[in-house]
Amino acid sequence: MSFRREKFVPKGGPDGGDGGRGGSVIFVADSQKNTLIDLAYQQHHRAKRGTHGRGSNQHGKGADDLHIHVPPGTVVHDAETGDLLADLDSPAATWTAAEGGRGGRGNARFLTNANKAPTHWEEGQPGEQRWLKIELKSIADVGLVGFPSAGKSTLISAISAARPKIAAYPFTTLQPNLGTVEYDMNRRFVVADIPGIIEGAHQGIGLGLRFLRHIERTQLLVHVLDLDPLTGRDPLEDFDVLNEELTAYDEKLGQRPQIVAANKIDAEGAGENLAELQAALGKRDIVVFAISAKEGRGVAELLDEVEKRLREIGTEDSEEAP
Repeated sequence: MSFRREKFVPKGGPDGGDGGRGGSVIFVADSQKNTLIDLAYQQHHRAKRGTHGRGSNQHGKGADDLHIHVPPGTVVHDAETGDLLADLDSPAATWTAAEGGRGGRGNARFLTNANKAPTHWEEGQPGEQRWLKIELKSIADVGLVGFPSAGKSTLISAISAARPKIAAYPFTTLQPNLGTVEYDMNRRFVVADIPGIIEGAHQGIGLGLRFLRHIERTQLLVHVLDLDPLTGRDPLEDFDVLNEELTAYDEKLGQRPQIVAANKIDAEGAGENLAELQAALGKRDIVVFAISAKEGRGVAELLDEVEKRLREIGTEDSEEAP
């Protein structure tokens, strides 16, 4: 509330300015980001408030919006209700998490013929505040799934510029790795190396639920199975267990198009495992590609099939679109 007071100016009248708008908090999908680690270390984000109005009809300055940059694929839920609030599934996508408060009105706004000297004003309104649960679901065309040490990381390093950690022990990969496969000048696709999924993963066993969500956005799944007899694994059993886990987590995942890549064909005795796997899956009309991710054998044929299937999926989606 303010009144104009100048020498030789009688009855100056009200001149209280309005308050400025508070800043909003806005999420922005930034392709330069690939993790949510920044939000883990800073959990509270507050936009600045607008400045107060002043006399001489000076309005307060509105505050700048606070932009929080997150990776594309970020999903936001209400922490209390669990409701889905936003899915920032493309670069540059934005979502306003909390609107800034409205600035109040100074007494100059209330000047009327009946009230030449208003002594009341309007207070500003507080901005929104809320608790959010934020998770990242990788955006990839192809998801590599398989038990720990099946060779997923070796395969993605062989077909793209991704350089994940590779070692001879389980759970080497502790976060999904994305790699872009340059098929030719006009065709490319993104592959995600999904960290080892084991039996019971849909219940949170192992690294379970922490990574299964990253498969949800993929169009095609490549099962990487281990043929090396020294590991003691049964490739067919692994294939069935993986599909059971995918279906238990999300029924749609079990129905997603799949390709089988039988890895480590270079290992001694792998040929016998391959023959048994091809015979069993052949009865289900599933083609098995024998590869050695380490040596690059069979990888080109596998990529040809992946690219072909992606084109078929794209055509089907175009035909189903209204």
